[in-house]
Amino acid sequence: MTELLNNLKIKPEHLARKAIVYLRQSSDKQVRENKESQRLQYDVAERMRGLGWGEVEIIGSDLGSSAAIGSARREGFERVLSSVALGEVGIVASREVSRLSRTDKDWRRLLEVCQIFGTLLADEQQIYDLNYLDDQLVLGIKGTLSVIELKVLRQRLQEGQESKARRGELFKRLPVGYVLDTMGKVVLHPDRRICEAIQLVFVKFHELWSVRQTFQWFRDHDVELPANPVRGTQLIWKIPSQSLIRDILCNPFYAGAYVWGRRPVKTLLVEGRLEKRQGATHRPDEWPGLYPRSSPGVY
Repeated sequence: MTELLNNLKIKPEHLARKAIVYLRQSSDKQVRENKESQRLQYDVAERMRGLGWGEVEIIGSDLGSSAAIGSARREGFERVLSSVALGEVGIVASREVSRLSRTDKDWRRLLEVCQIFGTLLADEQQIYDLNYLDDQLVLGIKGTLSVIELKVLRQRLQEGQESKARRGELFKRLPVGYVLDTMGKVVLHPDRRICEAIQLVFVKFHELWSVRQTFQWFRDHDVELPANPVRGTQLIWKIPSQSLIRDILCNPFYAGAYVWGRRPVKTLLVEGRLEKRQGATHRPDEWPGLYPRSSPGVY
């Protein structure tokens, strides 16, 4: 019955134009690891050919791009809108509505331009013609559910992180000199050179009583310190900057205290886009999630 209704919605003027199959995954990690999702999305192109479209364009430039609010501009999605507005597209297909949009704004833009230019929409279940009130209603509900689903997932992840932080067990990246053992407990790094290098920072600070003088001593003597790289997991050794020295000396973890939420994140509107930026570090008496560590401090 569903296929019969779908076929009735497909008219010669739709088949005379091309079909667009839109592909998207939210992160580079999903693109690398979740190959099955990509395969299922590519299969939509074969479905469009089976329904009668001779020209099928696959737009996959948004693989690895989030569709959430505040995310970077999606070049592929903008291409879809432009092509529809030029009257070149008979149908826009995606495996799920959530692939097309996770925000009300983008979803409404797509529905509006498709309705104006008589373009069909399709997902894994069926084909939608926006001239039908029932299809408008179904697409509106699916778009709303897509937006809510993302918010619920984020809320669950945030609540899980906060619960773990309250127990003093949330470790996104341990300070240099510590690692997690096989039981998930925080222990000293097995490389003695790393531990001694961090300890040397505190020794020199107690001698000089100045962050800048401590930094200058390391620079003058060409003494390298281990540091967490911006990306990757392997420690790197380098001549320290003053900010690295300050971060080590001000990190409460080395004093035997666990803290979470030291750098609040604020969402700001920058040049028409929402961006998340870290604010100033809290004072010690303002730090949420302050717990003494179960193991004694090292330095």
